Amino acid sequence: MTKIRNMEEFAKLSGISRPTVSKYFNDPSSVRAKTRERIEQALQKHEYRPNIFAINQNRKQTRNIGVVVPYLADPFFAEIARNIERRCLASGYWPMLFSAHGDQQLENDILESLPALKPAGVLLAPLGRRSDRAAIERFCKEVPTVLFDSNIEGIGEAFIGSDNVHFVEQIVEYLCRTGEPPCFFEMAPVNPNANKRRNAYVQIMERLGHAPQVLRVDGSGWEFERIAHEGGLRVLDANQLSTRTVLCSNDRLAIGFLSACYERGLRVGYAEGCTIRVAGIDDHPFSRFTCPPLTTVAQDYEAVSNRATETLFRMIDGQAPADERLETLFDGRLVMRSSA
Repeated sequence: MTKIRNMEEFAKLSGISRPTVSKYFNDPSSVRAKTRERIEQALQKHEYRPNIFAINQNRKQTRNIGVVVPYLADPFFAEIARNIERRCLASGYWPMLFSAHGDQQLENDILESLPALKPAGVLLAPLGRRSDRAAIERFCKEVPTVLFDSNIEGIGEAFIGSDNVHFVEQIVEYLCRTGEPPCFFEMAPVNPNANKRRNAYVQIMERLGHAPQVLRVDGSGWEFERIAHEGGLRVLDANQLSTRTVLCSNDRLAIGFLSACYERGLRVGYAEGCTIRVAGIDDHPFSRFTCPPLTTVAQDYEAVSNRATETLFRMIDGQAPADERLETLFDGRLVMRSSA
């Protein structure tokens, strides 16, 4: 069997004109049923598969969608990216995934090179505090872009994210209602969401008549579990907790803090005989499998990813107003498990 190298060779072997074959690959429903059947029989006979990326690049407007996240090893972003990928494929778009690995220069490099791939649009979760605002602003003027997870005010045609204040309000009120008021365990914030959560914690504690206690441990970057584990050991050994309830800024920090509690022989949970309660925020995909399972506030992964992709698709189709930046925030859902 001769290897077919391109669409011209496939068209010649199948006896169908090159324009008709191209039309089929762009949209199978655009050719007559009998022609479509002939092409599909030829595809099966010759085992030919076209280069979808090359077809995309030859279009006036490609069906490529860029997806940029700050750190793909974070299961939160992996879950969001998985949902976005499935939504793009179901809508006939080809997703291209990039991770900045927590590095501003790499994020800039990605944004600088992406236009060469002619994306129809981009879904961008920026680093946040570490991002180069000017670089992102330049990119968003060139390519239709929807920001998600981490907002940069005024940049991009839309932002889709979560209502961090509502998240914290739910968990703080619950913890105060069911036991000792919580302290807040954090590290140096890597994006605006962390700042919003800490500020919301302080405001809600004061509103409820309790003195807030914020414990910030040393560490930077995206190794949250390690930073929380090492910092948690120092906090426990120095007896810095003013309460037996700890609210961590996110679930990954909570996982590290749970490990520190285990090493110090502290039984975590709500049941009799437990000495400390631990809670987080996000409903990280692994949170239900920690020991004990982690009480948290769940992100609506599906709603955020679906709304972000739908908003971008509407913009690509010219349906969204270009003179108005859209912002959508989704509420969280309290998830009560054994840790608190």
